[in-house]
Amino acid sequence: MSESLDALKKPVPFEWPTLILIVFCYVAFALLTLNADALGGWLAVPLLGVVLALHSSLQHEVLHGHPFADQRRSDALVFVALGFFVPYERFRETHLAHHRDEILTDPYDDPESNYLAPEVWSRLPGWRKAFLRANNTLAGRMALGPAIGLTAFYAGDLHLIASGDRAVRRAYVLHAMGVAPVLAWLFTVATVPFWQYLLAAYLGLSLLKIRTFLEHRAHEKAAGRSVIIEDRGPLALLFLNNNYHAVHHASPRVAWYRLPELYRARRDEVLRRNRGYVYGSYAEVFARHLLRAKDPVAHPLRPEGGEG
Repeated sequence: MSESLDALKKPVPFEWPTLILIVFCYVAFALLTLNADALGGWLAVPLLGVVLALHSSLQHEVLHGHPFADQRRSDALVFVALGFFVPYERFRETHLAHHRDEILTDPYDDPESNYLAPEVWSRLPGWRKAFLRANNTLAGRMALGPAIGLTAFYAGDLHLIASGDRAVRRAYVLHAMGVAPVLAWLFTVATVPFWQYLLAAYLGLSLLKIRTFLEHRAHEKAAGRSVIIEDRGPLALLFLNNNYHAVHHASPRVAWYRLPELYRARRDEVLRRNRGYVYGSYAEVFARHLLRAKDPVAHPLRPEGGEG
């Protein structure tokens, strides 16, 4: 058993499943944008939203060292910024920083934390508190989360650029280079109206919020902060099995298509380590949290924790 588990974790020179999925993503993008007028916006926009969410999932896979051993070759596969909104280099930098499990959920140190520090929360006006409480339901996270997240993300990056951070400035220059071919495609050969494409890009981020909504919780033990969602349906495929998130954090170099098998082989161990933070499916997540918050906004384990 240990030899087979080691084989699952062993890097390979290139990964055909990931390469095939990347090709599929770009082909689907081309077909949908070329035939959007025939499909109509009511169909083209949601289908494009799914494809753009998949592209983001593939970017996540690439930044963790897939499908090639050479990171530069892998990065080149997802350089084109189909999703518009988030520079890939900034995504890579902040996400790899997030993978320091000892700082998971910390409102200051974890760049992907959805919690606020209690002292920040206590100073907010009532309307912002209501807005952020709504954002802590799944419905709110899908509707409001992309706008809230992007606003905070851009504000932080603008501050870094103004402070002279050349790496962040470089990331946005490269991002503009990645956006340029998408714009050229959309305004020359594609039939999808630009406003519909922007709507699809927002929808793609909204779909990704389903995945990130409860990936992490506040817990005293770092190992207890990452979730398992035992789902093998279309959302699990769209998220490239990141529903096995505790496994991904424990073994971030394991390819997406190996995560379910690795989880099945170590299910009892994984659930013991993450203190039973598990859901049976995404259907259960929707049923429990569509209109009901999972967490407070203020980090509950900091000294002044609670929502006041």
